[in-house]
Amino acid sequence: MLNPISLDTICGSLSHAMGIEPPKQAAPANVDLNAYIDKIFNGEKADRVVMFNPDAIAQWIYEKYPEYCKEAEKYADIKVPLRSVMPSVTPVCFGTMYTGAQPEIHGIRKYEKPVITIDTLFDALIRAGKKPALITYKQCSLSRIYLERDMDYYHYETGTIEDVDAKAAELILRDEHDFILIYNGNYDTIMHKNGPESPRSLAELRTNCHSFSVINKLIQNNWKHHNTLVGFAMDHGCHTIDGESGSHGLDMDEDLNIMHLYKGYPKEK
Repeated sequence: MLNPISLDTICGSLSHAMGIEPPKQAAPANVDLNAYIDKIFNGEKADRVVMFNPDAIAQWIYEKYPEYCKEAEKYADIKVPLRSVMPSVTPVCFGTMYTGAQPEIHGIRKYEKPVITIDTLFDALIRAGKKPALITYKQCSLSRIYLERDMDYYHYETGTIEDVDAKAAELILRDEHDFILIYNGNYDTIMHKNGPESPRSLAELRTNCHSFSVINKLIQNNWKHHNTLVGFAMDHGCHTIDGESGSHGLDMDEDLNIMHLYKGYPKEK
């Protein structure tokens, strides 16, 4: 069964968390996530948001292999089941996550990486005087579709999780950005070659969860003076195909159902 709530609700909730106007064409915010945000920050707003974006971790994988996800599970105050968008491929889905708009509105409707020209969360942040940063692999979807904004881009040629995680740690310690996006595509890359449930793929799943744990520890130890919302927020799921490799992009539960994790850290009084 497909999850009833769309991925397009997340953008509105991130806007709500930071107390800014959402992008002009964003869908209404996620009711459950908004309620959590209001409760954890006692009606105040977050002045920091960190979104950790792993690629292709399906809800069925997350639920079937809890032992690989336990480090991320520790930082799941709220779990938000979502239905991704079609086609369930990376640029389409991340296009929806950070515009709050369906693919026919934001304009990416297949696996291609044009710069999105409609209003986005990043535009809304910049209008509100916030400072966003994107940390990605060069040539990945998230390094391309949100270009041409006045914000900081860190795109790594190597495409390794170590480079991305190291820069994320550096930015947290520098504490100069209000919104940090961290992208890791390691699970997706291995899943396509070896299948979603292969030992190598599950090892990358564990790596992503460990990275998310480290990010949370850094925030706990260094951002005590901020209200911070942290998300473990994938774009779409995946399924096994002939030859025991993996794929996604279809209108099916395995590809569309995802489970986001969120945790808020209220500032110390």
